[in-house]
Amino acid sequence: MSQTASLSHVAAATAQYLTVNLAHEEYAIDILAVREIRGWTPVTRIPQAPHYVLGVLNLRGAIVPVLDLRLRFGLAREEYNATTVTVIITVAGRHFGVVVDGVSDVLDVDGTAIKPVPDMGTAVDTEYLKGLTSVGERMVLLLDVDKLLQPQDAQMLEAALPSVADVKAVA
Repeated sequence: MSQTASLSHVAAATAQYLTVNLAHEEYAIDILAVREIRGWTPVTRIPQAPHYVLGVLNLRGAIVPVLDLRLRFGLAREEYNATTVTVIITVAGRHFGVVVDGVSDVLDVDGTAIKPVPDMGTAVDTEYLKGLTSVGERMVLLLDVDKLLQPQDAQMLEAALPSVADVKAVA
């Protein structure tokens, strides 16, 4: 089989996505990136972190940065409630958490059913999306988790984490 044929076969394969709710929209995260779903718990703030980085949490001894996806996407922040969760995901060997309004279910998405993100001009930032798919009458936006935490943000957080870990160890 040629490399082109095998790539198109992979693109057409069915993948599973965890659907999450955010500001009355439905987003999906590749299930292979999801490590854990946790109820919302307060985090330790990191000085001079980007506005969308809420802080860090201790996940069984590992210090994990936590982002608020509402803030990351330029949406209004909402009060956290009983349905607010932190989804722990792994990208390029790094764990980080994303706070969402809630989780829905797991979808099986056929690769051929994924549509490209339409060009919406400069009004909407679509850099975090890798496509969309329809489920019944609703549209689900597929997140590109690799782009949620920018490399410069990851470097800044890693530089700040030792001091946070030292504070946690003393406490």
